[in-house]
Amino acid sequence: MDDTRRSFLKFAGISALGLGSVSTLASLMPGSATASDESSAPHYKETKKALTAKRWGMVIDTRKLTPRLCEKMIEACHKAHNVPDHDNERHTVKWIWTDEFEHIFPMKQNEYLAERLKGLPIVSLCNQCNNPPCVQACPTKATFQREDGIVMMDFHRCIGCRFCMAACPYGSRSFNFRDPRPAIEEENDDFPTRMRGVVEKCNFCAERLAEGKMPACVEVSEGALVFGDLEDPNSEIRKVLRENYVIQRKQNLGTNPSVYYII
Repeated sequence: MDDTRRSFLKFAGISALGLGSVSTLASLMPGSATASDESSAPHYKETKKALTAKRWGMVIDTRKLTPRLCEKMIEACHKAHNVPDHDNERHTVKWIWTDEFEHIFPMKQNEYLAERLKGLPIVSLCNQCNNPPCVQACPTKATFQREDGIVMMDFHRCIGCRFCMAACPYGSRSFNFRDPRPAIEEENDDFPTRMRGVVEKCNFCAERLAEGKMPACVEVSEGALVFGDLEDPNSEIRKVLRENYVIQRKQNLGTNPSVYYII
């Protein structure tokens, strides 16, 4: 064996041993998180007024949507979560946005679509799927699902691989190609800012729920958004679902979205 090959194998062996030691030590440190747990996952300190549910869900009443109201909801959400407003559309980061009916519901489009729906802005956000493919695709568990169904993001664990973006069939995730902080006009100190190279998305305002507040978009929706516990048969959202015909986005994919639309 020549010296070059011998040196390489020696280096590789030492490196592997070092990595194994680091991994072992990390698992023994208090508060550490390995790939099999979520101890470092972000959580919000709940107050006595915290809103809780077995499975959070939302109903969007498209009959009440107007361009002005949609802008109001987007502004409230993005301001609450320090979502950057870049001047370059290619770097757009969105938590909640609007699009045309044919793009939101491609399988529901037909040549005789009601005139009301043709020009109507349809609100879209993370569907907080009950069977989220993004969680399965994330190699670091930066994307994980809470017991109440909310799909969360740990910005510190995100390595920017964007596997979750490829797995999400709804385009609900955005990647920070640029440092988002300079593009935040008025920073909200109650929510963490991000850095370049991480993915982000709607979290159903988990930080507000912990304080007993409804999601920012719901608070200003003027009744167009109904938020509540899908597992509680006596909740307002279940009453709305019983009394109206609703559809979900791409429900044929088996993701079981927690967001419903009244058409």
